[in-house]
Amino acid sequence: MCGIAGFFLKEGKASKAPLIEAAASLHHRGPDEKGYVVDGRVGLAHSRLSIIDVGTGQQPMANEDESVWITYNGEVYNFPDLRQTLLKKGHKFKTKSDTETVIHLYEEYGEGCLNYMRGMFSFALWDRNEGLLFLARDRIGVKPLVYTEQPEGFYFASEIQGLFSLNESIPRKINYRGIDFFFTFQYIPSPMTGYRFVSKLPPGHFMVVKDGLIKKISCYWDLPAEPEKKIDYDEACEGLRSIFLEATKMRMISDVPIGAFLSGGIDSSLTVAAMSMFSDTPVKTYSIGFEDESFNELPYARQIADRYGTDHNEMIVKPKAIDILPNLVKGFGEPMADSSAIPTYYVSNFAGRDLKVVLTGDGGDESFGGYRRFTLAARADYLDHFHSVGLWICIRKIILALERLFNKRRRHKRFPTSKGDEILTLNGLERYHYLLAFFSDNEKDLFYTKHMKEMTGSHGTLDYLRGFMERYETDDIFNRYFFIDQKTYLPEDILFKVDICSMMNSLESRSPLLDHKLIEFAVSLPGNYKRRLSGEGKLILKDTFRDWLPESFKNRSKMGFSAPVPRWLREDLFEYLQDELLANTNLHEIVKSEMIKRLLEEHGSGVKSHAKKLWTLLVLGLWLKLENVAL
Repeated sequence: MCGIAGFFLKEGKASKAPLIEAAASLHHRGPDEKGYVVDGRVGLAHSRLSIIDVGTGQQPMANEDESVWITYNGEVYNFPDLRQTLLKKGHKFKTKSDTETVIHLYEEYGEGCLNYMRGMFSFALWDRNEGLLFLARDRIGVKPLVYTEQPEGFYFASEIQGLFSLNESIPRKINYRGIDFFFTFQYIPSPMTGYRFVSKLPPGHFMVVKDGLIKKISCYWDLPAEPEKKIDYDEACEGLRSIFLEATKMRMISDVPIGAFLSGGIDSSLTVAAMSMFSDTPVKTYSIGFEDESFNELPYARQIADRYGTDHNEMIVKPKAIDILPNLVKGFGEPMADSSAIPTYYVSNFAGRDLKVVLTGDGGDESFGGYRRFTLAARADYLDHFHSVGLWICIRKIILALERLFNKRRRHKRFPTSKGDEILTLNGLERYHYLLAFFSDNEKDLFYTKHMKEMTGSHGTLDYLRGFMERYETDDIFNRYFFIDQKTYLPEDILFKVDICSMMNSLESRSPLLDHKLIEFAVSLPGNYKRRLSGEGKLILKDTFRDWLPESFKNRSKMGFSAPVPRWLREDLFEYLQDELLANTNLHEIVKSEMIKRLLEEHGSGVKSHAKKLWTLLVLGLWLKLENVAL
């Protein structure tokens, strides 16, 4: 895994100087080597984290006659098989790297090369003969790629800070629509970013640039939008076991030592179990916990470590959020308020002291129904068509479940009374949108200043979700919501978070559960193979691998990999929170200062917990200040 950057100017001759600056800004992604190539108006830069073919895999890399150059970030796990196919077709190789395989795949298949690649990647390939720059991002969105079109030409990078290093004149002007989405989801979905003139290439897409101008952006892969297969449950379990083992084995290809994150949850535990089957030595595992027992899964991680005889390493962290949060905000380059970034950063830092590569359990919740919100939404959908004397009993159960989930009732006259009460007035997708929202549309109308309302107009977040729902026609009350999460929350929050937090520590993370063949298989299964209306999730994962896990794991409630933010914001960080939110005049151009004060008063006094809203505001305020964002 590495950092990439480059440009295609409209006129003139490229200089190496901005490439050197960009590679330096991405040093954390690739501290081992730096490489640059300039060819006319095109420049490519690379910061390398050497993992495959350590000795000869330097980048940017070229074909035999140097008519094709690539700067590449990621791993193509099936490259040994692809290499053999290409050798039979007459291609000549000078290295043993997957990077060179991508070059020859492009020579053989052009844009169609992406259909053969199984892995995680983002890259830019310069084809001198065709005069084009070909850029692509992996199917699921594991590896990031941002870009901008400017008067001087086209610029791209792994991270936003890389773009600004390439061209300091890129306007740092706020994208108000993106910020509106951030208030709903705590992240900004592609193709938007927090900046008006910077975009993300969406997962599963490629683009073609000629003469410094974007000529085409196309989707080359999407989740199958077909009816669920009629497949026997036992047959489905066998299929899942086979694909998962294959995906794990492929991800253990490395020329450097490899380990695993072990959170104590089902997904990372299964990953460690599978790794143990393919490893001749004990798997190195890494776990962290907090002093707050409600956020500590270390005892469960130890059970798995003992069961599989891993070389286990664990640490109780005492985060200094005042120190780490600004670094995370700058690392993300745009507002991203998932507080689980903090433990993700710490476990990455812990493992990164010893390793360059870890396997993780990311992706299991979205594909196999791990979140409670799936059940809450599906139960309510079921009630839309449910007419019996037990109707109100069921409704009350939903309300009580929602109250436990959100752990609060909002009784202030200016706030909605309750998630549980309000949700029953909504239908289908509106209901799921409301469950996802950190600030509902009604709350945004209360919090936004006149200026913010003028700049955003009507809220577009519900239509954003509707666009995905309409592409996936199914009567399955679970799969419709799994599909939305796989297209939104998974790439835009989870994978973005893991990439940035791991690469800040020069650590590559790989997840077998993100294999696109495994995800396609999961999508094809009936929803009730994955989750039940009773509330139990990841059914087929638990049943398929029941012999891999302790019996206590099967019915254990999901804890989640998170941090004790509510307590921090009421105790350790409260003074810091007040100072940052009340003194930030740019933030007050977006959110009414009196509403911020109200949240602080109620949260600080213990009357209500507004931790998620306050954390969202804190991240936004820090980004505005640290990055000198222009309103």
